[in-house]
Amino acid sequence: MLACELRLHGVGVVVLERLAERTAESRGRGLHARSVEIMDQRGLLERFLAVSEKFRVGGLFGGVMAAWPDGMDTAHPYGLATPQAVTERLLEERARELGAEIRRGHEVTGLDQDTDGVDVELADGTRLRSRYLVGCDGGRSTVRKALGVGFPGEPATVETLIGDLEFTEDRAKVAEVVERVRRTELRFGVAPDIDGRAGVARMIVPADGVAEDRTTPPTLEEFRARLRAVAGTDFGAHSPHWLSRFGDATRQAERYRVGRVLLAGDAAHIHPPTGGQGLNLGVQDAFNLGWKLAAEVDGWAPEGLLDSYHAERHPVGARVLANTRAQMTLLGSEPGPTALRELLTRLMEFEEVNRYVTGMITAVDVRYDFGAGRAGDQGGGHELLGRRLRDIPLSDGRRLYGLMHEGRGLLLDRTGGGRLSVDGWADRVDHVDGEGAELDVPALLLRPDGHVVWAGEDRQELEAALTRWWGAPLCEEAGER
Repeated sequence: MLACELRLHGVGVVVLERLAERTAESRGRGLHARSVEIMDQRGLLERFLAVSEKFRVGGLFGGVMAAWPDGMDTAHPYGLATPQAVTERLLEERARELGAEIRRGHEVTGLDQDTDGVDVELADGTRLRSRYLVGCDGGRSTVRKALGVGFPGEPATVETLIGDLEFTEDRAKVAEVVERVRRTELRFGVAPDIDGRAGVARMIVPADGVAEDRTTPPTLEEFRARLRAVAGTDFGAHSPHWLSRFGDATRQAERYRVGRVLLAGDAAHIHPPTGGQGLNLGVQDAFNLGWKLAAEVDGWAPEGLLDSYHAERHPVGARVLANTRAQMTLLGSEPGPTALRELLTRLMEFEEVNRYVTGMITAVDVRYDFGAGRAGDQGGGHELLGRRLRDIPLSDGRRLYGLMHEGRGLLLDRTGGGRLSVDGWADRVDHVDGEGAELDVPALLLRPDGHVVWAGEDRQELEAALTRWWGAPLCEEAGER
């Protein structure tokens, strides 16, 4: 995703991937509403819709499920059941279309940086140099460790086995066992015919303790033994397609940026998979970072823009870590967690509670704190400031998200008469007639990620916001900023 974003702005990108082949594992099971919006904002949604099924589950919090709430602030009130391997394939195809260079079988083992760039050392002894490096290399990130960035949090206290295995048990019997076991054990589940593969089931079962080395996958016999211990049957499981284990460790990098090196995705934060937020959080990190890093490379980034990546995304990551901690407590089988789960189930019957929890899990409620009282901030006043804007239809038949495919800023102007303009920033920001748009505000200024940085009709305030987020205006006569 980050490579796609950088290539939209013409930045040269090399992706170094340790694996020689794309993984067949699909730990992430889909895209929540905000990630669906992101794909639409970049013209990728049709590709995902072609290979995915929509789902509408509200809450999805610690084993508590509810109907999708009314009144969610999105034109895409659904998620997409998309296997992680498919998501990776679609994004890799798009990155290559845009000109990104992807080198598989290249493992990063070390790095050094100076004031001008970063030297990267690979496992085969070769070295590469770039102006910037982003570590998207997972929870055991080599890049993060090389930077010496702290990764505070809590170690795993419980562990869960997961895998895709072939099975021989009758499907009706599988459903009967799952229904019975999940009355008391929510960390157990069997989903037959996963991803349309007949005879293959996604199986999840609590492990017997926490392994000293979780990088070593469980054996087939270990997996079958845990199924028998928890469910009384191993469902005739055999011929695993992949097996793995995960814990409930919760950690977050102290800093997302050190000089010319940044962290994104699991390299910046790890947490239990409850609520299906991990893959989405990483995609959204990249969406926030891409245009800012491109601005830095292109030379027009205003002071502090690249640092705003940490300032905005670190609190979002911390919030996900907090809600997954809460969910792991709810998943417990002891009397306390059971009572809490029953209480939350009743609370979720209130539409406002359901909407709040669903907005949190799907990330459609994220609002960045742009700070009060600074130029272009309006003292933090307008309710849309810092929020992403949902897709809205325009009077000429176009849609807002359809105008954002190139990753540029956008002034949505309903004032008419040419009172507002982006003159001086037209190389970075588009000016669109918003007449007829479903908005109760004269004009809005959107960043490339769709978040609102200004609302109103005052030209001086608009120019202050343009300067803050897109730097100095271009002097047309001199051809420079």
